[in-house]
Amino acid sequence: MPAREDMPSTIQRSGRKAQETWGKTHDSAVEQYGEGERAHRTAFSALKHTHEKVGDHWEPKETKGPSDAQAEKKGAAARRGTTPTAEGVNANATKKHLLDVARRLDIPGRSSMTKDELVDAIMKANRRESARALRSQ
Repeated sequence: MPAREDMPSTIQRSGRKAQETWGKTHDSAVEQYGEGERAHRTAFSALKHTHEKVGDHWEPKETKGPSDAQAEKKGAAARRGTTPTAEGVNANATKKHLLDVARRLDIPGRSSMTKDELVDAIMKANRRESARALRSQ
């Protein structure tokens, strides 16, 4: 099964449901498009509808749906990728939820941040946590 060989470490550190969602979508995309970047993007797109990245792993979202403006696009517009992604952060979540995630990631100054600033800070914290987890492997 190609997904087991290609599964990113952030998903390997996540729960069974995240791994299954990414893996099944990835394998299906490999059958349809072939191995490579498109299969990975398709798998991440499916994962972002049900999970959000918190630190070095993915957690189930309270409500299913697109996580950012890029994920809301359909068809050819989505493939063009002109809108930046939130890198797995659920940018469509409430500010209260983003504040909770920022608290869990111990982001300083979070209480005075706007929603967009919280998304950016969480993205940066996620990158740091993922890099730290990779170094410790």
